[in-house]
Amino acid sequence: MTDVWPLLEPVLSSVSKPARYIGLEDGAVVPLHAPHKVAWLLAYPDTYEIGLPNQGLQILYEILNDRDDAVAERAYAPWTDLEGVMRTRRIPLFSVDTHRSADAFDVIGFNLSAELTYTNLLNMIDLAGVPVRSVERREDHPLVVAGGHCTYNPEPIADFLDLVVLGDGEEVVSEINTVIGDWKRSGRTPGSRKGLLRELAGVEGVYVPSMYSVSYDGPRLISIEPRHPGVPERVEKRTVSDLADWPYPRRQLVPVTEVVHDRLNVEVFRGCTRGCRFCQAGMITRPVRERPFEQVRTMVAEGLRRTGYDEVALTSLSTADYSGIEGLVADIVRSTADGPPVSVSLPSLRVDAFGVGIATEIQRARRTGLTFAPEAGTWRMRQVINKLIRDEDLYGAVEAAFANGWRRMKLYFLTGLPSETDEDTLGIAELARNCVELGRSHTRSPSVTVSVGGFVPKPFTPFQWFGQNTVPELRRKIDLLRDATRRANGVQMKWHDPKATLIEGLMARGDRRLGPVIEEVWRSGGTFQEWSEKFDLELWTGTMARHGLDPDWYVHRHREVDELLPWDHLSAGLHKDFLWQDWRDALAEVGLPDCRWTPCYDCGACTGYSLEHIVASAVPPAGGSQGTGQDLSTGRWVPVGLRGSGSVPGPARLGI
Repeated sequence: MTDVWPLLEPVLSSVSKPARYIGLEDGAVVPLHAPHKVAWLLAYPDTYEIGLPNQGLQILYEILNDRDDAVAERAYAPWTDLEGVMRTRRIPLFSVDTHRSADAFDVIGFNLSAELTYTNLLNMIDLAGVPVRSVERREDHPLVVAGGHCTYNPEPIADFLDLVVLGDGEEVVSEINTVIGDWKRSGRTPGSRKGLLRELAGVEGVYVPSMYSVSYDGPRLISIEPRHPGVPERVEKRTVSDLADWPYPRRQLVPVTEVVHDRLNVEVFRGCTRGCRFCQAGMITRPVRERPFEQVRTMVAEGLRRTGYDEVALTSLSTADYSGIEGLVADIVRSTADGPPVSVSLPSLRVDAFGVGIATEIQRARRTGLTFAPEAGTWRMRQVINKLIRDEDLYGAVEAAFANGWRRMKLYFLTGLPSETDEDTLGIAELARNCVELGRSHTRSPSVTVSVGGFVPKPFTPFQWFGQNTVPELRRKIDLLRDATRRANGVQMKWHDPKATLIEGLMARGDRRLGPVIEEVWRSGGTFQEWSEKFDLELWTGTMARHGLDPDWYVHRHREVDELLPWDHLSAGLHKDFLWQDWRDALAEVGLPDCRWTPCYDCGACTGYSLEHIVASAVPPAGGSQGTGQDLSTGRWVPVGLRGSGSVPGPARLGI
């Protein structure tokens, strides 16, 4: 079966949100399949409304369809009602572009951005008519590929993936396409799939799990070694050095039904050097690479014209750090002044980079809620996690926002961080109450929503050695905050389920022994585990027990420096001894300033990119100069020393 539409169309009226499955977006293409082209099905293991806005998937969709030797379509996880119909009527997984059957593609490529989607990954592979375990696939089965932040530790799902892509996909996807195209044109002879995988293992940034053997001694992992000569001992991530070469997506998809983040999204830079120790995204996407100012302006102007959106989000890990952000926001707002008002959204705002100037420009158009992420409730805790924001920074940003007409804002925090005390936890409530009080001088009914998530240590961060808080401990801390904010007028509190945090932690730092657990949970009906109404902790813990595995050992214990970690054969470009030293700095409550304004800390990320000390802008903030850093206790700019890998410098350790 190639076209499933004749089977699908009659059943859509019986399922919820049928618009999820029809495609027809503005910007979508109808690709012309041909024998000489590699056919990609780019898949997101969650519902359409969650997956459609994903920029990584849309970028690859355009890049592949711009090639004359490739075609790309998209698929999303069907909700449980449609899945039931599909299994009953034997309707396979399909693309939303042409409703082509998934097994008619050469590659099924997944974007993995959340660990709790792993059972959905298996479900979609199975719905495609493909064996869930890679060892059982034949030459006529599609290759199953995964990329995204979760793949920096793909070991829990290693048995289900043919290959994994580390890092930026813009360049490597074409290299993979060339290798697969050559193999396809050679006739896919019996037994040639293994040879194809060995060849793909030689592409920089590509990890082929089946090419590595893993050994254990009791509960501990003791070795991860290549099975064949020529397979790299360590797989390095891919990094696109110049975003100017990749102005994608140029034709952002505009859906015909409601989705999350339904707006124009333009990436202004990639990477982050703030050095927040809890933040995997900031660590693995280094170095910082800014998109040229004029290119951003063009992408915004053309995108608004083509899509008809009245809101644009300037995306990055810390958008207010973009060089000239205030002028860019002003330019966007003023350039659209003659037409319908266009609001500018700055996700991932840092309170120490948000000032009156930005607030004034944003409020010229329609105001939406503002979101700040202090992450921790006290200055001590923020030094531990290297989120070097003082209370007065937060209050200054909040004051600027309320003074410029905002009435509500959200504050994001983590709980369960290393060395956190009850005083640190209750500091969250105090910050929220103080923010409301600041708002009362500007509006009658200020609103502050406090969103609290349980901290999950992630690979390639300084906290990868930390033992995660238990479920009862996270519940206790959340209850502390609930009690402290219950009578605080104007403060609302939301929190993430600690039970789900446990399983997220299990997947984040697990090894290949979790593969059978994931498969059994999936076979027992455990899909959409990232949805609170579907999550089932007992299903996970019961399955772990049947497989003789202890969640406590995987999640709650501290790791030692000499322990082999499941991802040690992969590289995010960071020196392991740098991360270990940063972990020790955290325990000593030592903060390290942004390396854009200080000499290099030798983290390893800039190696090979002709970058030394200054990663983004050549001009530090007012009052600073190259070779200086900010003394966080005084605000003065002072000379700092070079922090070498694994060294113990003196003056570079600011904020002590």
